[in-house]
Parts: sequence; C-alpha cells; structure tokens
Amino acid sequence: QVQVVESGGGLVQAGGSLRLSCTASGLTFDGYGLGWFRQAPGKEREGISYITQSGNAGYVNSVKGRFTISRDNAKNTLYLQMNNLKPEDTAMYYCARDTRAYFRSWGDFAYWGQGTQVTVSS
Repeated sequence: QVQVVESGGGLVQAGGSLRLSCTASGLTFDGYGLGWFRQAPGKEREGISYITQSGNAGYVNSVKGRFTISRDNAKNTLYLQMNNLKPEDTAMYYCARDTRAYFRSWGDFAYWGQGTQVTVSS
C-alpha cells in the first residue's frame, strides 16, 4: 500500500514556471533524503536534485539556478519549483525517497512515483 504521487506538471511556454509536488502514503519522508528525477523520450532517467533529511540541497548543473527543491516533513511532501523553463526541460518528472538520510548516490533512491509530465514549448 505504499504510494508516491507526483503532481503539478503541465504545458508551459519557454520562460514560464511550474511547481511540482510529491506526496506519499504508507511511507514516511521524515528522516530520509529525497530527490527529483526526469526522463525525456529516448533518454535514460537522470537525477536532477536532492535534499537531505536536514534540508541541504544539491542540483545538477543543467537546472542549478533555475530549480529549487524543498520539503515539508509535517506534510510528508516534497516540492520542486521550476523557473525559467526551457524546451530541453521537457520530460517526465519523478520523485523518489532515498534509502539514506544524506545523499551518496542516485542509485540509492527507491519508492518511485508514477511521474508527472512537463512539456515546455518554444
């Protein structure tokens, strides 16, 4: 009965913004690292941002300065604020919980959600 659900995706013009949310039931976020991933058609899934159990965040260079990850443990929710979106950001976005409290590897994440589609038009 573990369920992870992303929401907030949609179609937006280049330069626009979206805020993604991720909630879980039957699974606690408190005490674990969390992350956002994305997968574009024909490409492998890539980790783009993580946040530790204490709130320290990291980003890959392609989204750094444009995306902001945050969490609310009381609401068991993870967020991703995406600003200045570009067509190359078009992908299915997934959230997942780490098996650790602090980031070590993208391969440590588990309990994937179903994804939410983000499409950025020129």
